[in-house]
Amino acid sequence: MEGLGFVVGAGRVVENQSVRAIRRLGPDSGAQLHALARRCRLVMKVSSVERDRAKSSVVDAFIKVQNGSDVRGVAMDTFPEEPVTLKKEYVAEIASSFARWVATVKGKDIRDVRISLGRDSRLSGPELLQISADAISSTGASATDFELATTPAMFMSTILGEVPFDGAIMLTASHLPKNRNGLKFFTSQGGTGKADVKAILLDAADAMDARGGESIPYSEATIEKQDFMATYSEHLVNIIRRECNDPDDYDRPLTGTKILVDAGNGAGGFFVHRVLNELGADTTGSQFLDPDGSFPNHVPNPEDKIAMKMTSEAVIENTADLGVVFDTDVDRSGVVDAQGNEVNKNRLIAVVASIVLQEHQGTTIVTDSVTSNGLSAFIESKGGVHFRFKRGYKNVIDQGIELNIKGQDSQLSIETSGHGAMKENYMLDDGAYLAVKIIIELVRIKRRNSEQGVEVLYEGLGEPKEAVEHRIKFKSSEFDFKSYGSKLLADLAEYGKGVSEWELEKVNYEGFRFSVAEEGGKAGWFLLRQSLHDPLLPLNIESEMEGGTQAILSTLKPFLERYSELDLSVLSDA
Repeated sequence: MEGLGFVVGAGRVVENQSVRAIRRLGPDSGAQLHALARRCRLVMKVSSVERDRAKSSVVDAFIKVQNGSDVRGVAMDTFPEEPVTLKKEYVAEIASSFARWVATVKGKDIRDVRISLGRDSRLSGPELLQISADAISSTGASATDFELATTPAMFMSTILGEVPFDGAIMLTASHLPKNRNGLKFFTSQGGTGKADVKAILLDAADAMDARGGESIPYSEATIEKQDFMATYSEHLVNIIRRECNDPDDYDRPLTGTKILVDAGNGAGGFFVHRVLNELGADTTGSQFLDPDGSFPNHVPNPEDKIAMKMTSEAVIENTADLGVVFDTDVDRSGVVDAQGNEVNKNRLIAVVASIVLQEHQGTTIVTDSVTSNGLSAFIESKGGVHFRFKRGYKNVIDQGIELNIKGQDSQLSIETSGHGAMKENYMLDDGAYLAVKIIIELVRIKRRNSEQGVEVLYEGLGEPKEAVEHRIKFKSSEFDFKSYGSKLLADLAEYGKGVSEWELEKVNYEGFRFSVAEEGGKAGWFLLRQSLHDPLLPLNIESEMEGGTQAILSTLKPFLERYSELDLSVLSDA
């Protein structure tokens, strides 16, 4: 078993990722999982000395770039109103701290630690990757440069190959603007947790603080380069070949199938060149495959309306069977069916759930909190159990892991954003793997009926007539907005008792979700919750009637107007 803690600073012991060792276990490993859970109790103790030091400006600077389970910040001085927060010296310090952390959790001498580094197409990526590699080399560990890569591939570098890497760093800020960048961290046990990242950042701050705020001393090193994307692509190709098992052309089972990709100028172009073309697919109409960190065409994001619209138009124009849309670092995806219908959010969940439930009847599908009532009914009609959890892809994935540890089979954890993780794939949110599963099913569907496509996989999904999200901000963040928001939500639960059309849903894991009775026996719903990180209250509303979301908001708005700290301007045009 790997080491269970990372001891840095005065009296600090912080959790590592041992619970995520489920990713290494098979689907029928219940006894192993229970034993693992007993052996991997996660502990976090923070000394009073640490709390005092946390007031220092150095510590504050590092803590501010933590974004849950990874690091993100402004990396380029592009916009005057957005000063650089992810400074080069911070990146160097964080990378070297990660190398020390890996040595600790692996129980290795740091000179035996091997770290892989990859980046997406962001303009700041090459320089920050070189800085990270140099800093890691200065610790005695070895660094290998994968150059342009994807986030899932970086995790797989700790699994695949003759000698898997001990740890991996991906430089990415997902779909955020071009001036941002960040770091995601992996070992074979999966991605780091929040406490892991905090430990790494505090250790980095300690090291810089000990030098009086001076940057880590390192020199430019000669770094080995490796084309790991070839290995990762071959892994995906082999899965498609095996699962399609074409009796006529095993090596090229996608021959005669038209699939186009919109990579948004991120890192997803490899999927055309190294996967689809290798398998015989016609990829005519694929667009924005060349990496360009200025993102000149659209935001690389399967939730982005422009991205989905442009892909839909390309599918129609090229009479494709399927369109695939990736985000920048390819840990998310969405698709477009042959009719040009956008398949993301609830539809995407329905499609993947349909595939999973063919193979695993009765399994639990974990989603985030804003999925529709129609999706719940759809999953249940397919023989599955819907577990609607919290927003945040790590929350969704970790809940699936937790259910499996407890013995409740959960084959799929998927957020409406397109982060989808499957038990058969290490519970890794991998947009390319999700696309692979859909493509395999597309081939099977066409064998049965050449006129059909992936649209049959979400057939019967009840979809709302209207769906909106309003992100209600506070007028000021210079007060305890979390306590204020908690009090507001508690008041809402009481207020709802007096609204005859509202019924508070009993099972809910964040905020309050109400079912709303509508005319003709129809039903809508709304969810008001606190943001995981920001001083705002997201409000999601869905209705089965035209004009229904406005009707629900009209009933809710008088309640919200009671709270003077809320900025309700976002609702003025609603």
